[in-house]
Amino acid sequence: MKIIIKHETGNRLRVHYPYKNMSFKEADALEYYLHGFTQIKEVKVYERTSDVVIIYECTRSMVLDILKGYDPEQLSVPSTVYESSGREITAMYRERIVTTILVHYCKKLIIPVSIRRIWEQIKAVRYIYRGIRTLKNKRLQVELLDAVAITAAILIGDYKTASSVMFMLKIGDTLEEWTHKRSVDDLARRMSLNIDKVWKLTEEGETLTDSSDVVCGDRVVVRIGNIIPFDGTVSEGEAMVNQASMTGESSAVRKSEGASVFAGTVVEEGDITITVTQTEGCGRFDKIVRMIEESEKLKSSLESKAEHLSDRLVPYTFMASALTWLFSRNVPKAVSVLMVDYSCALKMAMPISVLSAIREATEYGITVKGGRFLEAVAEADTIVFDKTGTLTKACPTVKDVISFCDESPDELLRQAACLEEHFPHSVARAVVDAALGKGLVHEELHTKAEYIVAHGIASTIDGRKVVIGSYHFVFEDEGAVIPEGKQYLFDDLPSEYSHLYFGKDGKLAACILIEDPMREDASEVVRRLRNQGFEHIVMMTGDSIRTAEAIATKAGIDEFYAEVLPEDKAGFIERAKAEGRHVTMVGDGINDSPALSAADAGIAISEGAAIARQIADITISSDSLESLVVLRKISILLMKRIRFNYRTIVGFNSTLIGLGIAGILPPATSALLHNGSTVALGLKSMTNLLPENNV
Repeated sequence: MKIIIKHETGNRLRVHYPYKNMSFKEADALEYYLHGFTQIKEVKVYERTSDVVIIYECTRSMVLDILKGYDPEQLSVPSTVYESSGREITAMYRERIVTTILVHYCKKLIIPVSIRRIWEQIKAVRYIYRGIRTLKNKRLQVELLDAVAITAAILIGDYKTASSVMFMLKIGDTLEEWTHKRSVDDLARRMSLNIDKVWKLTEEGETLTDSSDVVCGDRVVVRIGNIIPFDGTVSEGEAMVNQASMTGESSAVRKSEGASVFAGTVVEEGDITITVTQTEGCGRFDKIVRMIEESEKLKSSLESKAEHLSDRLVPYTFMASALTWLFSRNVPKAVSVLMVDYSCALKMAMPISVLSAIREATEYGITVKGGRFLEAVAEADTIVFDKTGTLTKACPTVKDVISFCDESPDELLRQAACLEEHFPHSVARAVVDAALGKGLVHEELHTKAEYIVAHGIASTIDGRKVVIGSYHFVFEDEGAVIPEGKQYLFDDLPSEYSHLYFGKDGKLAACILIEDPMREDASEVVRRLRNQGFEHIVMMTGDSIRTAEAIATKAGIDEFYAEVLPEDKAGFIERAKAEGRHVTMVGDGINDSPALSAADAGIAISEGAAIARQIADITISSDSLESLVVLRKISILLMKRIRFNYRTIVGFNSTLIGLGIAGILPPATSALLHNGSTVALGLKSMTNLLPENNV
C-alpha cells in the first residue's frame, strides 16, 4: 500500500494513507495493527484526514516496512476492538456541539424575530418540565433554578437572555455527557476481559485452548485466582466466587454444581468446571459500563461535597432574588440574580474534572475505578509494596534445579511445571517457561492439584504425594525432611536466589532456584515517591529475611517485613489506618488480595493474578513502576484543580450576583457571563493535568 510521509522529526513520523477519508472501523483496524508491534511506542490515527502519527523505538526503515505491510484484507480484528472504540462517540459529540452552535447563530440571521420568540417558548418547555420534575424529590435543585430563570426572562420579554441561557445549558450538558461517556467507556474497556487461553476439559483431560475456539456446551476448568472466561453453569466442583466486578457484592459467593456463573468474575477459593452457555460478548462491556455509571465509587469526597453544596445553595439564590425584588421593586435586578448560580458550574466542572483525570490516567496505562481512589492516592502518606512481581521483575526465571534424589533435574523440573502451569503466579510461570525452554513435555501427570494461597501446591503423581512451595509450607506444614546425606547440599544452596522447594513422600526432592532481580527503576521510583510526600515506604514479602533485606537495601526502603502471610499484610494496613495514616498498597498476587482490599487505595500490577486486578481499585502497567509516580502526580493535580474550580466558581459568581443586585449588570449580561464561565471552566476541566503527549 502506498503511503506519503507528511512530516518527520526525530523518532516521530506523520504519514498519510491513500484514503479519501477513513471509516471509524478502518481507523480502528489500522490502530489495532500498529499497536501490535513493540517497536511502535505510541500511535494515533486521524480518520478524517487519513493521517497517522507514530512515535517509534527502532529504525526508520523498520517503521516504514511495518506501515507498508498493512493489509486490511488479511488483518483479523477482534470484535471487541470495534465495540469498545471511542472514536465514533467522539465524532458524534463534536458534531453535536458544532451543530448546536451553528443553529443558534444562524437562526438569528434567517428566522424572523416573531417566529424566534415562539421557538424559544417551545424550547423553554423542556427546561421548565425538567425543573418541575425535580420537585418530586422535595428539594430545590439546580434544574428548578434554571427553569425559573428562563421563565422569568420570557415573562419580562427578555428573549435574548432566555435563548442564551438555554444555549449555554445545552452546550454544558453535551460537554458533560461527552466527557462522562468517553471516560466511562475507556475505563470499561480496560476492565473488560482479555483472556486468550482457557483450560478446556476433553476426553483426553485438560487441554490449553484458545478462548476463541470454545463454543457453547464445552466444559472449561477454572482454578483459584483465575477469571471465569464465559457465562456458564457449574458442572463440577465448588468455589467461592468474587462477583464484585459485575454485581458490586463485597463478599465472595459460594458456587456449587448447578449454579450459574458470569464472565469476568473471579474464583477466590476452590476449583470449578463450568459448562459454557454463552461465548459472544464475554467481555460484558455494556454490563461493566452500567455498573460503573451506577457506582458511587466514581465520586471523590470533594466531588460529592461540591454536588451536595450546589443543591444546598439553590434556596439561597431564590432568597437573594426575592429580597432584591422586595427592596428594589426592580424585576430586571431580581432576574439578574436568578441568572447566576453556583450549582450549575459546581455540578458540571467537578465531575468533568474527575472523569477527565480518570481518562488521562488510562493514557499512561493506569486504570482507576473511581475518583475516590485518586483522592486516596493524593492523600496517602504510607505506601506498602509487595516484593515478588512488584519491586522485582514481573517475569522471574529459573536459574537452576538442584536434585536431592535419584531423579534428574530435568525430570523434576518437568513434574514441577506440570503442577505449576494451572496457577496464576509469576514464579509458576517461570517454572513452566523453563520447562518449555528445555523442550520438556509435561502432559497431565498428577491428580487434582490443590493450591494453598501463599504457601504452595499439593497433589499426587504416580501414587506419590507431592508438594511444591515455600520453606514454611514444605518443611513446616507438610513435615518434609532433607534426605539422609544431603544436608551439605542444602546448606550450600546459593543465597542470591529465591528457593522453591519440591517434596515427594515427605522428603525434599528438589530445590528450584529462582532469579528474581529487582526492577531497574525501583530505587529511583522509591526516591521520587518519597519526594512526593510519602512518609512511610514499606516492603512486605513472604520470602526469607535474607532475600527481603537484600531487595529492600537496593530499593532504598528502610522498613520491611519478611516471611509474612496474607493476613499479616492486611493486619499491618489496618493498624496503620487505625493510627490515622492513609495507606496505599501495591501488589500483584493472590496473597496480596486481602491487603489490596484493606488499603485506602489498592494498586495491582496488570500482569499479576486476576483476583488482585479485580479487587484492586487501580491497575497499572507492569512495564515500569514509573506509573506510580505519574499516578501520584495526576491525583495531586486533580485535587488542586477541584479546589481551584471551587474557589473560582464561588468567587466569580458571587461577584456577578453583587453586580446584578447593584444594577450594574443587566440579566442578559449576567446570564452570558455566568454560562460562558461555566462552559469555559468545563472545557478547562477536560484538559490534561500533565503536559500533553507528543502524539
